[in-house]
Amino acid sequence: MIRADLEALDAADPLAPFRDLFTLPEGVIYLDGNSLGALPRGTGPRVAEVIAQEWGNGLIRSWNDAGWIEMSARVAHKIARVIGASPGTVAVGDSTSVNLFKLLAAALKMRPGRHVIVSERTNFPTDLYVAEGLAALLAQGHELRLVDADAIHAALQPDVAVLMLTHVNYRTGAMHDMPAVTRAAHEAGALMLWDLAHSTGAVPLDLAGADPDFAVGCGYKYLNGGPGAPAFLHVAERLHATARYPITGWLGHADPFAFEPAYRAAPGIAGAVVGTPSILAMAALEVGVDIVLQAPMPDVYAKSQRQTEIFAALVAEQCPDMGFALVTPPDAATRGSQVSFTHQNAYAIMQALIARGVIGDFRAPDILRFGFTPLYIGFAELWDAVRILRDVMQSGEWNTERFRTRQKVT
Repeated sequence: MIRADLEALDAADPLAPFRDLFTLPEGVIYLDGNSLGALPRGTGPRVAEVIAQEWGNGLIRSWNDAGWIEMSARVAHKIARVIGASPGTVAVGDSTSVNLFKLLAAALKMRPGRHVIVSERTNFPTDLYVAEGLAALLAQGHELRLVDADAIHAALQPDVAVLMLTHVNYRTGAMHDMPAVTRAAHEAGALMLWDLAHSTGAVPLDLAGADPDFAVGCGYKYLNGGPGAPAFLHVAERLHATARYPITGWLGHADPFAFEPAYRAAPGIAGAVVGTPSILAMAALEVGVDIVLQAPMPDVYAKSQRQTEIFAALVAEQCPDMGFALVTPPDAATRGSQVSFTHQNAYAIMQALIARGVIGDFRAPDILRFGFTPLYIGFAELWDAVRILRDVMQSGEWNTERFRTRQKVT
């Protein structure tokens, strides 16, 4: 494979025009959209409009006049389309961790005779922390039980209330078979909760078809909503009448502006809403979601599969015997939109790459993680990134004190 081959793929790429919708620094190959998506060009003007016109001039009138009060529901409806969920089953707001807490608590309440949350040992730590904290808070014999990926089905014992998994593993990129795992959980009498943080906007999702009970996800990765963008949650429509949430705020009330002293849950997914949404953050998120909705998901996923395959092959070809071990599944059908390698000097190598303009990230203890956002990553950039990786290794430039010194954010 030569660079000209990849240039030809770029020339024929139906998604190539989407790159112009994003602001990307000159000389940077951005392979970290699975951690923080790139800035859409429309975000700045839209947020400026909200600040200057809707907030500056409209003031509090903009809750009505500019439709602020309907904004979170509007964005939720759009995200439902992205994840293949039925209308009226998604709410947007809070953080992924807060939404996870709400849904886990609701799930445990719906399974009073069961006290176990099962999750994968390598699940994203915040998910495990939330589950651990909730179990301790309830103090009624609840526990978090961690298992390896190949032991999930065996772990679905009669005491399991909820199975909580991340669809695409944040370290390795391994992707679960959502319909099959959900079906297994239901057959065991457990509820199913998926974290879609590394899936939404990157791989095809069909929540209506897979029929999980609950899901959460964030807005700042492949949805390009900006750092700390609002998160979302999904609750299957069949559970709306029975789900009870542990945080009951005023915007989840059936009639918020009646200001009643006692709580009455709003019907449907609105009952999962808590407090006032961040309008500035919601406006930014909507710009990113609108871009994702413009892109045909079959094209996005096909390009993702091709790019991850090419990148792994290029590293194997150009960086042999350099200590890189691929940990991402080689089968395209079982991986998300990322490629990860282990290396004993992973942190320093990644810092050296970043200094050369190839931005990926490091995940402890020894993983170099490269994310692929097909809307703004080209094929020829993959060749350039791997050539820089080879140069960094051959020159030994990674082996300096400034690259070995850990920063707070890795």
